[in-house]
Amino acid sequence: MHRPPVFSGWRVRVRFNFLIACYLLCAACGPISKLPPLPSDEVEAERRKQQIDQVRDYFVQVSRLHNVAFRIRVANRDDCKDWAWAQIGLDAGTVASLPRKYRSFSHEALSVSWTQATVLSVADGSPAATAGIKSGDHLLTFNNEPVPGSQTAGWIGGFVRDNGEQPIRILVRRDGVDEIHTVNPVKACAIPIELVADAAANALTSDERIVVQSGVLRLARTDAQLAFVVAHELAHANLGHLHKQRANEVLGWAGGAAIDTALLAAGLPSRGAFARELQRVGQRAFSVGFEREADYVGAYYAARAGYDLTGTEEFWRALAMENPDNIRIATTHPITPVRFVQMQKVAAEIAEKRRSGLPLTPELKTIQAETESSDSRSDNPH
Repeated sequence: MHRPPVFSGWRVRVRFNFLIACYLLCAACGPISKLPPLPSDEVEAERRKQQIDQVRDYFVQVSRLHNVAFRIRVANRDDCKDWAWAQIGLDAGTVASLPRKYRSFSHEALSVSWTQATVLSVADGSPAATAGIKSGDHLLTFNNEPVPGSQTAGWIGGFVRDNGEQPIRILVRRDGVDEIHTVNPVKACAIPIELVADAAANALTSDERIVVQSGVLRLARTDAQLAFVVAHELAHANLGHLHKQRANEVLGWAGGAAIDTALLAAGLPSRGAFARELQRVGQRAFSVGFEREADYVGAYYAARAGYDLTGTEEFWRALAMENPDNIRIATTHPITPVRFVQMQKVAAEIAEKRRSGLPLTPELKTIQAETESSDSRSDNPH
């Protein structure tokens, strides 16, 4: 006797449902307006203009960030300890050495050369600026060594580091004329500080670099406010907060794993639930305190670099308007009212030390005790 395939009915239903879906898709509602024709050449011309404008705007922001960051680096080099070495305060590259997404339009937007390292920015007051090097100059040689056309920024940074604080004779081509400029490097914090094009107002520190998103530059209306953000991230790095958070995470996981093991021995398997949860708790332990400490020490870093902290606290109001949840919710970061008031207090503390002729040294033990006590009382919105 003939028996139909086991899944024949299922296949019929699948095909029927597929046909129904195709019918509904074809019958879906669409635009009814008579839209104007869009010539492809006009669209392409506008696309090119927007990309060129974006490249120019990005490197204007890079220049602003590097200008501020160089002052922070130099003023706080002693706190960076082993991660500080000679620098000259310029950023340069060829088209080929730039990030891939900026290559296509960098020559048209910034006159960057394909073969010769072009100076993209020079920090105010830096050794490069003092030596008379300007944006748009072409860098040909460092102490008679040719500057490469690829991985240019890395090569320059490595050359200056290996050379130390000894003078460097740089052959510069400007408007077709070659000149020697003697640059005297200075020691500065060497952690890379990079700009990422992202509308979110955020900055972060990793083991290898500090990343500042372009949204921060939009909210930081003054260079002093931007300096504070950069200094805050540098304080995270110098105070070892990332390592401390990892240690807390490991301790939390170990405690949770011990509970999971005990439950398993009692015949109650938890499938690692306590290890996962306490690992998360450990990761967040003292996170708010670490952020307040970085705010505190970062304010000192900015002041050491010569920035006037008056009005710097307004950054936190701007951030609150950007993300209202920051006003009332403290999970990994303090609420913005806390950060606003603390900045006012620290600015007054620094001003008093300046009036008294005291060194701008953060009161680390005092602020740590106050942070732990205050966090347990007021930083929890509940």
